[in-house]
Amino acid sequence: MKKLPKLSKKVCINTKKVPVTLPKCPPPVLTLNNGIKMPSFGLGTWLAPPGEVGEVVKQAIEVGYRLFDCAWLYSNEKEIGEGLRSKISEGSVYREDLFICTKLWNTFHEQEKVVPACRASLKNFGLDYLDLYLIHFPTAQKGRRVNPKLPFKNAENLDYDYVKTWKGMEECVKLGLTKSIGISNFNSQQVLRVLDNCDITPVINQIEVTPFLPQHKLIKFCKSHFIEIMGYSPLGSPARPWAKPDDKMLSLEDPTLINIGERYKKSGSQVVLRYVFQLGTIPIPKTSNLQRLKHNISIFDFELDHNEMCAINQAFKNGVRVCHAEELKDNIHYPFHLVEE
Repeated sequence: MKKLPKLSKKVCINTKKVPVTLPKCPPPVLTLNNGIKMPSFGLGTWLAPPGEVGEVVKQAIEVGYRLFDCAWLYSNEKEIGEGLRSKISEGSVYREDLFICTKLWNTFHEQEKVVPACRASLKNFGLDYLDLYLIHFPTAQKGRRVNPKLPFKNAENLDYDYVKTWKGMEECVKLGLTKSIGISNFNSQQVLRVLDNCDITPVINQIEVTPFLPQHKLIKFCKSHFIEIMGYSPLGSPARPWAKPDDKMLSLEDPTLINIGERYKKSGSQVVLRYVFQLGTIPIPKTSNLQRLKHNISIFDFELDHNEMCAINQAFKNGVRVCHAEELKDNIHYPFHLVEE
């Protein structure tokens, strides 16, 4: 494979952009609490197939995606970086058009490990800076090899305060490694502890948001502190490796979704994504299929009314959590003991 150059934010090799097909109604852009602009819809990359994810990223850019949600845990930062830099090099997009998010894994929570971990991710991507760097979980684990499909299997808990980890995150901003920092999977009490001890306010809390788990209270709490919400697994993560045969799955063929979708000529999945967006979140569904890439992002030409939002709540809300990380329940900072619905 041809080695692609490391690109800074100002670089676009071709002086004339290669045309890309943008959606008729692109995602709105929101302003974070630090003044940075961020797309309100993105592509998740967990379990994106090795050997394919680079091409998926290129296809996503071509159909209008600008926000890419990544993580060191996913073990595909290098391939994603190749896809990003390829589109920048050919002139399809400028670096400053993109919003790249990645995450600090649990085994790097010690304050002195945060900056090196961020630098390692930047090296993987071949980029000079991140747009957003998140603490993946408030729970620290002892260092060991991690399986991205089953990241908590045989996990050894480490009692380490995420407030100290946050100080390392702030150093990443001060060093220019990332423009913004945030958190993921933090409950309201943990968010408040960070706010009470921070010099730089988190811009994002990335949490699971689905019709099963709409997170109304936590979303409202974070918004009251000017923290935006990224919603992961909006379609219920049906391919999650730890799913059990009797686990409840989100049916995109549910009559409630189909009936609502017929009014707007939309599918069940599009109705769900629009629902999650209207809850006040930035949905980041994952797909490796070109048609679904186009399909998923085409949710900004209709709006669910109050009765339709309520109907989805009534049909699905049951508190089922897809990413429960139950292996970490004994960790002092396990976030999901607190029920916030």
